[in-house]
Amino acid sequence: MVSIQRILKSRWWRFPVTWWWRSLPLRVVLTVFVASVLVLVLGGFLLMQQATMGVIDGKKRTAMNEARQAVNTAQQQLNAADLTGDVNVDKLLLDLATGFANQPGEQFEVIIISSGQTITAGNATARSIPATLEKQVEQSNDLLITPTEIEYRDMRTSVPGLAAGATLTLPLTGRYQIYLMFPLTQEVATLMVLRNAVVTTGAVLVILLTFIAALVSRQVVTPVRAARKAAESLASGNLRDRMKVRGKDDLARLATSMNYMASELEKQINTLEELSAVQQRFVSDVSHELRTPLTTVRMAAEVLYEARDDFDPVAARSAELLQNELDRFEALLSDLLEISRFDAGAAQLNVEEVDLRDLVHQVVDANERLAETNNTEINVHESGEAKAEVDPRRIERILRNLLVNAIEHSEGHPVDVLIESDAAAVAIAVRDHGVGFEASQARQVFHRFWRGDSSRARAVGGTGLGLAIAMEDANLHGGWLTAWGRPAMGAQFRLTLPRKVGAILETSPLPLVPRDLVGPGGTRLDGLEAPAPRAPSSPASPSPPAVPRRAAAEETSVGSS
Repeated sequence: MVSIQRILKSRWWRFPVTWWWRSLPLRVVLTVFVASVLVLVLGGFLLMQQATMGVIDGKKRTAMNEARQAVNTAQQQLNAADLTGDVNVDKLLLDLATGFANQPGEQFEVIIISSGQTITAGNATARSIPATLEKQVEQSNDLLITPTEIEYRDMRTSVPGLAAGATLTLPLTGRYQIYLMFPLTQEVATLMVLRNAVVTTGAVLVILLTFIAALVSRQVVTPVRAARKAAESLASGNLRDRMKVRGKDDLARLATSMNYMASELEKQINTLEELSAVQQRFVSDVSHELRTPLTTVRMAAEVLYEARDDFDPVAARSAELLQNELDRFEALLSDLLEISRFDAGAAQLNVEEVDLRDLVHQVVDANERLAETNNTEINVHESGEAKAEVDPRRIERILRNLLVNAIEHSEGHPVDVLIESDAAAVAIAVRDHGVGFEASQARQVFHRFWRGDSSRARAVGGTGLGLAIAMEDANLHGGWLTAWGRPAMGAQFRLTLPRKVGAILETSPLPLVPRDLVGPGGTRLDGLEAPAPRAPSSPASPSPPAVPRRAAAEETSVGSS
């Protein structure tokens, strides 16, 4: 449980990434959503900025006009004041401020500073006057206005507003500063309503755009998914499946093209199946029809071969050649009959549990004469037991084909037979160091009647069906038969068989690339990249000791070629 949680915590990001790349509608919807949010946020920001500037500028112009009119009126009242006798200037200024505060129309707070004293009409305090504005008013006779935060006596929070300041002159008395505070409460409320409207409208637009993107992506992806399913159905062999054509747009033309392609594929595959059936029937019929005349010719040839000592040298040699060619013809006919049984699905396994090492040694012993003729040493490398449920006759035929091919193409170099196993499978590899073949021919070598380069020196001719039959036998066991080769570097054929009948192979105990071509760190010496060699499944050493198998007469010339 702890390990599972640790894996989930360390790889939690893989799920959304995988989901993102697997779903085209998801990418479209999320892209539209993110793009819509970005556009609406940017648009809303610009809209609110322009609206705020417009509202504040309008309020500022209005406040400026109101303040200028109020200052002019106040100055006129001061000029008309009766200053004879004992005049209370503070009361005069207070009455002036109170009169402005109570007049109808634009509401503002009035603060007058007189000889260090502050006269206010309303709840605004003198702390609402910006220090910079106060200094500017002292040094200037103009009307000045600036943003500020208006503080009230009965409120703990400030209110945004505008502060307008100017000077008043009282004849024979001196200069006084007058400040008019214009709160922006209504404007702020208007901007809040506008901001809420922008946010609400933006959210609705994002939802609608995302929904529209989902609908559009669904309309586009649905036919594409239908095309994918149709292609998968065709690939699985349902050649009669077709897509529904709706409308005349591009997607409809895509469906029409897919249906046309399916029809053409069905025609071509049916034609190829008919040709293949004709070919298989022809091979089966010919191979069966040739059995009777071949038997008759064989009997006559054996009579001549038995009496060859009584013939003249030319006739005796002719009898020997006839016997040899009849053997080759009979081998070819047997291969054709075996191929026809595979094509007809009549091949069956006679399964029994055997030790594949015994089969390998039997095949090696049976081909010692051929190895001696080709001056080739056969080395068998074993690692542990190798029991499996197989058809011994068919596995022996596979091994015989692989070993004979290796001897023929080894050009006198040693041939290695490797046997390794694990809990699920047994693998046998036949490695030669001869002429090899191109990497692109690794699959062609198993084709019927495929032959290598005609320039290869052969001591024994082949029919071109041996590896094809070996592949069919391996497939019949549920096993693998693979080939590796490079020019002038030899070849390796690997047979992998499950230990139990019906088991599914997942890995092979032996690597496909010969181990003698894999350096430290998995570096391949043939110039290509490869994964690091598979770790051995048992504590046995990776290079088991070789058991030499060869004719005694050749022991003195190992590797001379």
